[in-house]
Amino acid sequence: MGQDKIPTSRVRRTARVGRVAASQAVKQAGTKAANFTRSDEASARALEKRHIETAEQIVTVLGTMKGAAMKLGQVMSFLDVGLVPEEYREEFQRKLGELRDAAPKVRFDDMRKVIEQELDGPLDEEFSDFDTDPIAAASIGQVYRATLHDGRDVAVKVQYPGVAGAVRADMQNLGLILRLLKRVAPGIDVRAIADEVRKRINEELDYELEAQNQRALSRIYRRHPFIVVPDVITRLSRERVLVTEFVEGTGFEEHKGLTQAERDRIGEVIFRFYMGCLYRHHQFSGDPHPGNYMLLEDGRLAFLDFGLFKRMDAEDVELELHCQRAVVEDDRELLHRLLGEAGFLPHPERVDSEVLMEYVRDSIWWYTVDEEIELTPEIATEVMIEASDPRSSHFRQMRHQDMRPEHLFGRRMEMLTLAVLGQLHATANWHRIAREWMYGDEPVTELGRLEAEFYGGARAPA
Repeated sequence: MGQDKIPTSRVRRTARVGRVAASQAVKQAGTKAANFTRSDEASARALEKRHIETAEQIVTVLGTMKGAAMKLGQVMSFLDVGLVPEEYREEFQRKLGELRDAAPKVRFDDMRKVIEQELDGPLDEEFSDFDTDPIAAASIGQVYRATLHDGRDVAVKVQYPGVAGAVRADMQNLGLILRLLKRVAPGIDVRAIADEVRKRINEELDYELEAQNQRALSRIYRRHPFIVVPDVITRLSRERVLVTEFVEGTGFEEHKGLTQAERDRIGEVIFRFYMGCLYRHHQFSGDPHPGNYMLLEDGRLAFLDFGLFKRMDAEDVELELHCQRAVVEDDRELLHRLLGEAGFLPHPERVDSEVLMEYVRDSIWWYTVDEEIELTPEIATEVMIEASDPRSSHFRQMRHQDMRPEHLFGRRMEMLTLAVLGQLHATANWHRIAREWMYGDEPVTELGRLEAEFYGGARAPA
């Protein structure tokens, strides 16, 4: 396996991204100028072509980088935000999917050096067997299967050598990359996205911090009836190496071909894990993309990768629940007051309470409407547009609203969870499930009853 070198020089990396951005700027300007003499139909076709070309350039740039850029590519690969027209979407998704499933590989000799440096000794001192072919590739590392001397099978996540420097360079280039995205999705909030990635990506470089996050959820979900968070082998986990219990199961692509009932069950478990973690435990994994869970043979779902993680204060979580209840109960004045007092409305007098209610409802209707809903990629796209895009019916009226940074990460998690559920075409009365933490209602599903019994019984303390 040849080595895939990671350029760490900002100059070289900026030059590569900058060439693409400049090229697209010229093409975009040319398209706009030519559009003055074209028919509406011809203009639409030209704009579609620019969108496709820009999308392909984004894939090219992201595919040659690691760290922050690769993370963006993985997120884009399953969140269909209407970047390209319907007839080109399948091809665009296929290319982006390559980023999700086939992150660049580094030869094992170089990865071995990282492991032995971190563990202060040769590989065979800690492992009786170590498969040198990676079983998975993450945005900043690779995962291997190994066996400890006591016979336990483990997963060993190893950071790419030099990736920390590459990620820091990505942080400097992030504005250029996001400028490309802005050309095909003009409503994207570049500053908010850049700030969010910069805050969290450095945490993802520290596997010791990730181990702490995973241990916290592993304790919470120990002996859970349908959720598994693999245990961390603490004594072997370091800043660039994370060793956890090995789990084996089927992945997202296989799940999309299961029966409706099976996909519904998987969807409910995913919803309960990501959303339930936030509202029950005030901490959650912020990276609900398809590669981060698998279906085990016994029917449980194992959740993986806790580098992107968020803890929230109880009052911030209660504010979100209070706002959700206001939407359910159509209490417009209460919602306006809550968001105004919390700083979401810097000038509350400029925002009409009815418009505000419609805006928030359009963002969270799928789990605040009391009916069975089949989620789809189109629904995920529509919700994203209504929440943040100039194409939104609320964009003009809601230009005075702001997003408080302590809540931004949760909204990202919610959107990505919706995207996964949409690709599964999962069906449920999501509101009835959410009422368990929104109102403290008794569960109405079998999984809910199993989970209520789990939370009501004796278990390991969180």
